[in-house]
Amino acid sequence: MQSPFGNMPPVVKNLLIINIIFFIATYALAQFVDLKLYLAAYYPFSPLFKPWQIITYMFMHGGFTHIFFNMFALVSFGPMLEYTLGSKKFFNYYFITGIGGYVLYMAVQAIQIHAIAGAYTIPHPELEASYFNYGSQVSAQALYSYFNFPMLGASGAIFGILVGFGMLFPNLEMMIMFIPIPIKAKYVVIGYVLIELFSGVSRFAGDSVAHFAHLGGALFGYLLIKWWHVKKPNNFY
Repeated sequence: MQSPFGNMPPVVKNLLIINIIFFIATYALAQFVDLKLYLAAYYPFSPLFKPWQIITYMFMHGGFTHIFFNMFALVSFGPMLEYTLGSKKFFNYYFITGIGGYVLYMAVQAIQIHAIAGAYTIPHPELEASYFNYGSQVSAQALYSYFNFPMLGASGAIFGILVGFGMLFPNLEMMIMFIPIPIKAKYVVIGYVLIELFSGVSRFAGDSVAHFAHLGGALFGYLLIKWWHVKKPNNFY
């Protein structure tokens, strides 16, 4: 019987395995240690921030649905991109776009904190009482969430992969759930990016998705493909 990983290129395969291991460990070790506390990504001026979180947050996920759709996208679009870029460049691409997601998300968060506190950090963010020195209870709750709620998931890097795929295989037709006709990859990617931009700017109540992390991954993916002068393959339409 052929291995289900048999046709996967090495970087995609190992990323998939590592993400699954981290996901299982998160719940298997929950009684002993909260891995999200150490490996998810916090605001750089948060007392919970650690430098390695800029990388490790990409392997943490908030639930089965979260990891399932991210890994489904990885194995759907990642192999063609890895074959085109080569494994070494694809490896770099994945992590740079993931870091790009962190950078843009935290930059937007810094702007939001500055709008409330007049600075990019506050004195003693480790003390809960510190958050109530800046206006209303709503402002205090917002500040508390910025400093204490982490970002996690591979979505920034996944959006980088989607953008790279759309740029290199723009006319490849895809079937999208609930849409009965094939749509070219370039239109699918543009549609996803516009939805994320609208959702991020609108900031709907109760929306906990890090839309600007998705947009950061997409932006860095676009810039990398342009910077590396990656040519579109001639044998895909």
